[in-house]
Amino acid sequence: MRTLTLLLLGAIGCTAAKAGEAPKRAAFDPPDAAAIPAGALGDSIRLGQRVLTQTQLYAKAWVGNGLNCTSCHLNAGRTQNAAPWVGIYGVFPEYRSRSGSVNSLQDRVNDCFVRSMNGRPLPDNSAEMEGIVAYMAWLSRGVPTGVDVEGRGFRRIVSAHVPDEVHGKQVFADKCTACHGTEGQGRQAADGGYAFPALWGPNSFNIGAGMARLGNASAFVRWNMPLGQGGTLSDEDALDVSAYFTRQPRPDFADKGKDWPKGGKPADSRY
Repeated sequence: MRTLTLLLLGAIGCTAAKAGEAPKRAAFDPPDAAAIPAGALGDSIRLGQRVLTQTQLYAKAWVGNGLNCTSCHLNAGRTQNAAPWVGIYGVFPEYRSRSGSVNSLQDRVNDCFVRSMNGRPLPDNSAEMEGIVAYMAWLSRGVPTGVDVEGRGFRRIVSAHVPDEVHGKQVFADKCTACHGTEGQGRQAADGGYAFPALWGPNSFNIGAGMARLGNASAFVRWNMPLGQGGTLSDEDALDVSAYFTRQPRPDFADKGKDWPKGGKPADSRY
């Protein structure tokens, strides 16, 4: 994996921030899909893209629900404020309080597989994992290492509003059921997969997923939902509907007792 990392740094144009230079946010400028290189590196990048966008097809052995990675990381990880992968390659390794340790990018990917995908970790040396890393590195071309891009993660809601699950249920009925079903079960496609993901129940993310937390879910909903109409809900509506769907039944996370071993557990954790 170290060899792959060095090859990627040279091949796709990742740069290092200058010594002594204060970290800045880089512009959000993902490369065009036509710029994927030819040859073995390009093949790996394209495989990674397929794994992330069609996870049920290309990584089913490691998935335990009905989601694809792009159920949350919209537009193949190319949408601001929807946990994009643009620039993500250069910020790892990174300390994370949830694990209480420094995580590699592979650790972070597998964290999503065991939580958001309710599955199991991919081997670091698998073609699928190497492809994921290659794709994320390619998306990060030109972004200095150690520098965040504009729109990384989620655009948080800052509000004193106390979430109202009763009103959230009504918002869900009005705005969400067309895609996610009246019981949050999602909408299945003709091929048996999901055209729109389940928001709770056995085919959704487990309680250890980041999206199970109100802060993450409401920020994602506020700026990205309904799909194609991001930004149309108010802060209050986004908080209310997120309080409603995040508290619905979903799979447990067996290793939840190992989280935040050094403290700092957020107030909106599901456990």
